[in-house]
Parts: sequence; C-alpha cells; structure tokens
Amino acid sequence: MHILYLHGFRSGPQSTKAQLMRAACSQRGVPFDCPQLPVSPGQAAQLAHHRATQYLPAELTIVGSSLGGYYATWLAELIGCRAVLLNPAVYPARDLARYVTDGRGPLAHWHTQEPLEFHGRYLDELNELAVAAPTRRGRYLLVAATGDEVLDWREMSGHYRGCRQIVLQGSNHAIDEFESLIPELFDFIHEPL
Repeated sequence: MHILYLHGFRSGPQSTKAQLMRAACSQRGVPFDCPQLPVSPGQAAQLAHHRATQYLPAELTIVGSSLGGYYATWLAELIGCRAVLLNPAVYPARDLARYVTDGRGPLAHWHTQEPLEFHGRYLDELNELAVAAPTRRGRYLLVAATGDEVLDWREMSGHYRGCRQIVLQGSNHAIDEFESLIPELFDFIHEPL
C-alpha cells in the first residue's frame, strides 16, 4: 500500500492535513509521498502521474485536498486506483478564475509566502483534466464539510453521487477534525478493490 497526497491551491506538503497524514502513514508503516505541485495544472498533473505510475494501481491510494482532490479524481480515473477526496474542487476553472494574476502581480504561497503566478491559460489546463462523473464509484471516498467556506459541499456530494461519502456537519475547508477521521480513511484504504 502506498499513499500519494496531492495538496490544494497555494498549499504544499507543509499543510496540516498533509503532515497529519504523513504521521499516520509513518505510524502504520505505509509509504507516503507528497510532492510540492507546480502552479500550472498541466505540470501538476504530469508530476502526479509520474509519481503515481511508480506503483500498481491496486496498491495506491491518492488522497487529494481541494484542488488536489480534482487532480486525484482525474488520476484515479486514468490509472484505476483508489482516491480519498477531502473537500475536493469540482469546478476549479470557475472557482479559481478570480485568482488569475496576469498583469496584477503575484499571489503568495500559504505556507512559505513565496510569490506565485496563476496565469489565465491555467484555466484551460484545468478544464482539460475534468472528469464528467467518476466511474467505478467504489474506488472513491468523499469527505465533504457543510461548513466549507471556500467550496460548496453540495457540488461535491452531487458530483460524487454513488460514491462513499462522509458529510461533516459544519466544520470548514481545512477540516479541523481531520485527525479524528484518519482511522476511517485507513479502513477504506485497506478494503479490497
């Protein structure tokens, strides 16, 4: 079993959820990989695909948070592995259009404060990774918070209809209670496909 964690927009391996997942994997002896994804969705997808294809699909679970959940869905459909989606973006080109920096100056990375540019062409790259609806729904576990202040949990729940879902009443985009969910995530990860 291997875990590939894909972080969200302007985030990275330093995020709280990534660090908690890293620690949980370490305690369980499960290999964990969380690369810093490029801002370009096309490049991020290429890097994630490269990392994922080092493992057999039956032995890999991709855990994706927010924009990372969008990438995780695309990649799970492409290679046939399992995915755990944490408040995943469903329509990121729409939701991230307001962050396009063309001519406006850079954004800051949440954890490092390094500047980053999010170009208009990245919206097209996001659209190229769209999955109309997940297939083999048993491969997916959605964790959606009704109190998510960034993304609409109803869009998540609708997009992943038929997939296993944990709907958290309240909570937030960061899923503050994430650590308490980890045992349930591992139960799902260890189920046979």
